[in-house]
Amino acid sequence: MTTIASAFGMKEALAQLGVKDLNLGTSTGTSGFGSGEILKSYSPVDGQLIASVQTTSAADYEKVMQKATEAFQTFRIMPAPQRGEIVRQFGEKLRKNKEALGKLVSYEMGKSLQEGYGEVQEMIDICDFAVGLSRQLHGLTMHSERPGHRMYEQYHSLGVVGIISAFNFPVAVWAWNTALAWICGDVCVWKPSEKTPLCGIACQNIIAEVIRENNLPEGISCLINGDYKIGELLTQDTRVPLISATGSTRMGKIVAQTVASRLGKSLLELGGNNAIIVTPDADIKMTVIGAVFGAVGTAGQRCTSTRRLIIHESMYDTVKDALVSAYKQLRIGNPLDEKNHVGPLIDVQAVAMYTNALAKAVEEGGKILVEGKILVGEGYESGCYVQPAIVEADNSFEIVQHETFAPILYLLKYTGEVTNAIAIQNGVAQGLSSAIMTNNLREAELFLSVAGSDCGIANVNIGTSGAEIGGAFGGEKETGGGRESGSDAWKVYMRRQTNTINYTTSLPLAQGIKFDL
Repeated sequence: MTTIASAFGMKEALAQLGVKDLNLGTSTGTSGFGSGEILKSYSPVDGQLIASVQTTSAADYEKVMQKATEAFQTFRIMPAPQRGEIVRQFGEKLRKNKEALGKLVSYEMGKSLQEGYGEVQEMIDICDFAVGLSRQLHGLTMHSERPGHRMYEQYHSLGVVGIISAFNFPVAVWAWNTALAWICGDVCVWKPSEKTPLCGIACQNIIAEVIRENNLPEGISCLINGDYKIGELLTQDTRVPLISATGSTRMGKIVAQTVASRLGKSLLELGGNNAIIVTPDADIKMTVIGAVFGAVGTAGQRCTSTRRLIIHESMYDTVKDALVSAYKQLRIGNPLDEKNHVGPLIDVQAVAMYTNALAKAVEEGGKILVEGKILVGEGYESGCYVQPAIVEADNSFEIVQHETFAPILYLLKYTGEVTNAIAIQNGVAQGLSSAIMTNNLREAELFLSVAGSDCGIANVNIGTSGAEIGGAFGGEKETGGGRESGSDAWKVYMRRQTNTINYTTSLPLAQGIKFDL
């Protein structure tokens, strides 16, 4: 019998990535990287067991940390442009493995194949970005108030960076962090989501090849697998000065408190409750495309997914009807088949959250415009496929105030000026991504002003979903305040030092203080 995995060449792709002893529905195999309990990776695409992974035990973790701390002593003294060369080579390996790794992302996580390829392209792009930065880790020279003195600031490598990533971007977020951390001279210990462990193993195999070819310490890139317990070892470890964590706000608060208790640093990328404002001057066609992709892309499992559409009353019925019509055209199914728009949710627990959220929305007074349901029958055997839903709601609904990682779009109506829409958009605890659809220059500029969006990302005439390498990515409020993958984000991976050099034969003190002996 031809399975999805065999039809789309998954076994060959995974073998290329060094992920061996695969099950693909026949027999249980185990990929190494630990001596702990067995973690099984099932594909949400067809429900098949892909492979089993041995998780990291406490003893394994200690060995990993020893390797990492030893590697840091060597890596930090390598000139930054040479570290950039290592990242460049990693980017080249990714180019060669883009198709295979993209397929793995799609099959293990469930996002569309094009999105899987796009995620690997993000990895390639951040490598290119980091290579350039490796020659631009600038400090700052300033004038001293004391004659014959020079002052400057410089940046030094921080140490071991712990990376905790989520299932929805199983490879790109790790690369965002690690490419910048590497050019800064840090070494990385990565805990991928326990829902997508094979993606982590594949990435580790790729970078391990680069490390071997350059005769560098293997501890520059380390992988640990397991549930929250192995993550706790990382967040509690005083040998890890920086933890970069991506996930829910609930998880982020736990990580932040744990790391802060030992005076470590946190880089947090947490929940989003993103909105698009649609004004009377909006282009309807652009609005529909942006809203639909934002709401159903990755089956609504992006932190930047569009959750709320805030529409002016004069446009409300027009936009509503266009959206309902567009949703009727969505094709839901195997994400490896590029004819389909929407793949599965990550697992049946996510499906339960989806159905509970819809029930809660109705209970609070919401009106279902496009019915949400669990899809059954041929092609939906995994139990993870759902119908993207549209609900008329109010921003005050409790369920609307929370992020549901599923394809549910809430339509909200506003009256009067665009300032009223901005108030609705900002009236949630999260502050990641936002957008406005308008051809009115004044509305656009107000939205981007200090009195406008309170999110870390604010877009005009594009949706909330998707971000380019080069612009700092992250959000405010309960999104955590972190910034990754652009601008001066590299500074969080380094420690800043101020230096003063006296090149005279006297010792004047600052602020004119006299201390003569």
